[in-house]
Amino acid sequence: MKELRKEDIKQEVFDLYDDYAHNRVSRRLFLDKLSIYAVGGITVSSLLGFISPDYVKKIQIQADDPNLKSEYINYDSPKGGGSIKALLSRPADAKEQLPGIVVVHENRGLNPHIEDVGRRAGLAGFISLAPDALTPLGGYPGNDDDGRELQRKRDRDGMLEDFIAAFEYLKNHPECNGKVGVVGFCFGGWISNMMAVKVPDLGAAVPFYGGQPTEDIDKINAPLLLHFGELDKRVNEGWPAYETALKKHGKKYEAFIYENANHGFHNDTTPRYDREAAELAWKRTIDFFNKHLS
Repeated sequence: MKELRKEDIKQEVFDLYDDYAHNRVSRRLFLDKLSIYAVGGITVSSLLGFISPDYVKKIQIQADDPNLKSEYINYDSPKGGGSIKALLSRPADAKEQLPGIVVVHENRGLNPHIEDVGRRAGLAGFISLAPDALTPLGGYPGNDDDGRELQRKRDRDGMLEDFIAAFEYLKNHPECNGKVGVVGFCFGGWISNMMAVKVPDLGAAVPFYGGQPTEDIDKINAPLLLHFGELDKRVNEGWPAYETALKKHGKKYEAFIYENANHGFHNDTTPRYDREAAELAWKRTIDFFNKHLS
């Protein structure tokens, strides 16, 4: 069997996976279309395995990292899903109160990758909270396909309330300095944008390839740092109108479009990952939070 490399995968395969991952095509249709690209010694199963996330080998910060104090907690979301499970992470040797970051998952619940991102934020000198919006339905089920199906059963405005409640929990946590920002990916990018609209005292918002709000943009107080992949036409088509509105209302923002990067370029568990873009975007993110939350 041919060993696959990212260079072997046509852009159409990444676009097809994006459609599948965002529930625009069924699994059956996804596999049928995927078979078109199973040529030259590449099988459907090998292609599917290659583009699917690898949560075993790609975790950067292990759950038992001695430099971290990381634990699951539950907080109350009265306007959302009730009691919500979340991963709380901060440096093990912290002596003073820390700025806070709410870390928002994609459209499949709190999977191992987003827990890893929460721990990365903790090691960077923040107290981070990574909630699982699937908690009312039993939590992340252990695989992304079932996670996506579960998340479709929840109202997204109810999930938004869960993350707003996470902001309030973190803001009032005794180890937090009261300044809290949000970073989110895909669905979490939309949540990050919407929290900027809905939370007047949000300290900073960093949406990665997130859908944009279309109203009440004048209510945004938080500075924004927005990351986009050049090849992510679906999300990017909403950016010009959003940028026009941000400019109209005099909002503070920075936006970066990463050359030849796909939707999901920060997620290092799939071949859509772009190491150069991801590392630069994360450095910019941490610098941005340090500037606005410390």
